[in-house]
Amino acid sequence: MANFALQYDAVIIGAGAAGLAAALSLASSNLQILVLEARHRPGGRAWTQRDAIAPIDMGAGWLHSADRNPLVSIAESQGLVIDRSTPPWQKPMPEHLYPLSEQRAFWAAMAAYFARVSQAAQAQADSAAAMCLEPGNRWNAMINTVSSFVNGIELEGLSAKDFDAYHDTEVNWRLPTGYGALFEQLARTLPIVYDCPVTGVNHIGAVLRIETALGNLAARKVIITLPTNLLAREAIRFTPALPDKINAATHLPLGYANKLFLALDQPEEFAPDSRLIGSRERIATAGYHLRPFGRNLIEAYFGGAFARDIEREGEAGMADFAITELAALLGSGIQARLRLVKASRWASDPHAMGAYSHARINHWHERRILAEAVADRLYFAGEACAVHGFSTVHGAWQTGLAAAQGVLGSSGVTQDFRD
Repeated sequence: MANFALQYDAVIIGAGAAGLAAALSLASSNLQILVLEARHRPGGRAWTQRDAIAPIDMGAGWLHSADRNPLVSIAESQGLVIDRSTPPWQKPMPEHLYPLSEQRAFWAAMAAYFARVSQAAQAQADSAAAMCLEPGNRWNAMINTVSSFVNGIELEGLSAKDFDAYHDTEVNWRLPTGYGALFEQLARTLPIVYDCPVTGVNHIGAVLRIETALGNLAARKVIITLPTNLLAREAIRFTPALPDKINAATHLPLGYANKLFLALDQPEEFAPDSRLIGSRERIATAGYHLRPFGRNLIEAYFGGAFARDIEREGEAGMADFAITELAALLGSGIQARLRLVKASRWASDPHAMGAYSHARINHWHERRILAEAVADRLYFAGEACAVHGFSTVHGAWQTGLAAAQGVLGSSGVTQDFRD
């Protein structure tokens, strides 16, 4: 139990990946620490549901850049199995639905597009990533759909410099028991107070005053890991105000991405870990992961403005869209074989209000501004602070380690970290 009368050496706001990374780093020091989490669970946007056919990740699900992702070894140290099979988006789709020549043409168009983005990012001025589309190219809609999946926003609102700054080794692995389950395990030994939203941080004077739903407490250092949409809305009131942080968060908003899980009867006709895309002509479509881990499921993925709009229709509306789109691809007989399991609705989640961050045009540099410490007492972490790993769990994790190193350094305690 937390002692709200105690003055803590460091308080960490948020028990997502960044907060847990910071807490685990500080827990091995001699500092008195406490984690405050608004939800009733750890993990933030990494959340595994187990009351379905199998464990399903409602948010983050992939160990991206897995060959250099520090969470791979951490998961293995927790006894978790790593699935190293090829992700579905790196495999061809069924040729009878999508001729292989067409798939190769799209891959070539996508590679050419990425090359143009990299070239545009070298210019002094930033531009919208949409400016790198070739006028009239027949693959533009599908390239934009991929952006909505990857960035949570369409290319028209995306900074080309920020998009190009993302580093990806294209090695992607999974945890069959769930990404969120890893953070549940890691959180068990930490001093965390759940259902405890923080409403204010007063950093006047030598001692920081933290206002929470359960009472006030004092600390020497604070690490803040809130999503940018909450920071921008000033869910935490800083005294004195921190306009540079609020401005940075405003220009690094969370885009939209949701998952829908459908149970699939008679799944044998579909190869495990195969995929489909609903439409090649419109952005308002979904991607479909068939039989993830060989399970009797279809995982549908919505991104961008379409994800935001269809979320408003609720789980039933999301399922109706996906089943109708799959029937158009696979025949009407598939409808009777599909049943709604669960869907995520991250825009409606009061503790996230979106999926993951992107930089608005001319604001790619705000990630560094958001991550800067304030007077060696307030530290900021989270995926939006990761210049090259934004939108990823490992990016959030590494910013949490960096924030903890700042606390340790300013506290006169040293500790080594593995990158």
